[in-house]
Amino acid sequence: MAMSVDEALDACADLPLVKSRLQILHDIGLGYLTLGEETPGLSGGEAQRLKLASEMGRGQGDSVFVFDEPTIGLHPLDVRTLMEVFRHLIGNGATVIVIEHDLDVIRSADWIVDMGPGGGKAGGRIVATGTPSEIKSCPQSVTGRYI
Repeated sequence: MAMSVDEALDACADLPLVKSRLQILHDIGLGYLTLGEETPGLSGGEAQRLKLASEMGRGQGDSVFVFDEPTIGLHPLDVRTLMEVFRHLIGNGATVIVIEHDLDVIRSADWIVDMGPGGGKAGGRIVATGTPSEIKSCPQSVTGRYI
């Protein structure tokens, strides 16, 4: 239980079921976690990805996934990994909703609901909706200026 997921993946190469489950954890960027790690010690993003791992491999045609700031604290390479996971889910028929500030994630969205125009009392209303190119051309959208 002291092994990382990546170490266990190598050690369990001869066990197809164990290997496939560990491979999912590796593929979503959690290969560094130790098998015996307690879940209260995980960051919010790690916990979301762990929940996601439990859903991978199941039929997702009628599934809706909602992620709240899943990129917080992630290295840009890990963000790319997470984006691949999102594409995998969408490719399997799932709907993926992401509440996010990361511009790379926003740029890759099919549809954006831009809230604002600012935070706190200055926010809370829909400023613009549409594709990234439509949001870019919306003068009221602060987000559009940056994507």
